[in-house]
Amino acid sequence: MNTTLLLGLFIFFATHSVRIIADDWRSAAIVRLGPLPWKSLIVILSLISFGLMVWGYGTARSAPVELWSPPRLAGYLAALLTLPAFILLVAAYVPGNRLKAAVGHPMVAGVKLWALSHLLANGNLADVLLFGSFLVWAGLSFSAARRRDRRAGTCYPVGTLLQTLLTIFIGGLAWIIFAVSLHEILIGVRPFG
Repeated sequence: MNTTLLLGLFIFFATHSVRIIADDWRSAAIVRLGPLPWKSLIVILSLISFGLMVWGYGTARSAPVELWSPPRLAGYLAALLTLPAFILLVAAYVPGNRLKAAVGHPMVAGVKLWALSHLLANGNLADVLLFGSFLVWAGLSFSAARRRDRRAGTCYPVGTLLQTLLTIFIGGLAWIIFAVSLHEILIGVRPFG
């Protein structure tokens, strides 16, 4: 198997799982280092891991190990499932939207949908490693975040209809741009082609 992809996944999940498995240690490290150095370290490790994952996944795609062959319909279903994933990703950043209030952690929920949709449409070993690990991580991360919210009594503001519609519009527009052109340019696959 491609060690570059595995190394990228390891670094990404090691840095992004600290809050799931060692939240108290993470809080202490942020106090000790300071918020900006901590965030800088995470950003640097994230960029390194992302580069390794992209490189490793690209290499693995050139010599695929097929586990199963998904039906063509699965690709269309995956493309459609990414629409709410894009909207949820945007909901994490648009203030005062109702989706954030309802979901609590829309970024991680969006990653879960993205990973699930790509698992449906891809049956190679590298796909299972990449998208499967993101699906497991996102599930664990979402669950841990919701537990933290319950312990802390966190309630997200309900938000306005206007901000919610703006979130849906921006997410939908980003999805259209990505599905129609960017996915093929960046990944080499046409979702609806």
